[in-house]
Amino acid sequence: MHVRLGTRASLLAVTQSELVADQLRALGHTVELVRIRTGGDVERGSLTRLGTLGVFAAELRTAILDGRCDFAVHSLKDLPTAAVPGLVVAAVPERACPHDALCAAGRRLDELPAGAKVGTGSPRRVAQLRALRPDLQYVDIRGNVGTRLARVADGDLDAVVLAAAGLRRLGMADQIDELLPILPAPGQGALALECRADNAEVLQALAAVDDAEARRAVEAERAVLAGLGGGCAAPIAALVADGVLRLSLIHI
Repeated sequence: MHVRLGTRASLLAVTQSELVADQLRALGHTVELVRIRTGGDVERGSLTRLGTLGVFAAELRTAILDGRCDFAVHSLKDLPTAAVPGLVVAAVPERACPHDALCAAGRRLDELPAGAKVGTGSPRRVAQLRALRPDLQYVDIRGNVGTRLARVADGDLDAVVLAAAGLRRLGMADQIDELLPILPAPGQGALALECRADNAEVLQALAAVDDAEARRAVEAERAVLAGLGGGCAAPIAALVADGVLRLSLIHI
């Protein structure tokens, strides 16, 4: 079967899409990547100010509905919890590491000096890190993984916080100095394969790469997010590990 996979054009998005494409190719399918430019790629403001309606997902979802692609690969932590009529998450492949990583040029969180500047665009991360290190400066940043890491290499920032899964998928695990002892965003480390609910052939193809354990875990985490009315920028943390759901609603 030939399928068209919609993806954002960023290096991380394409890398994640290629990982899924390779799984499907191994099952005998041919996969064509269709790059879709999204509002989240164009808008340069803070993610907090952009709101919670899914700045990275909307155009991908539109592309599925209007027939430009057959399915899309989303980072599940960026996917809004509200259902879109006509679309369904057909598969959640095996989940990668869900934790947040500190990239600090060889230093751990407790080794950063007072006043050190730590970059992240996530209120959830800032709130939890501030509880651990209230003496640090937290800087709101945007940009792709390479751009953020470059600000540490250039000395503009002392550290940045990124999802460990993305770094590992990009082959940048050597940039991780510490997996942080904070709770991640619901669904972090997982991918969502979304397609039209009435496309039986694509549904069947994608079902073959679904991981039941990963799906159960992220569905529980996202149920917390939905129940509390939060979006992808909300300071809500949740993680299912060893069958236990841990969560935190953080006041900022």
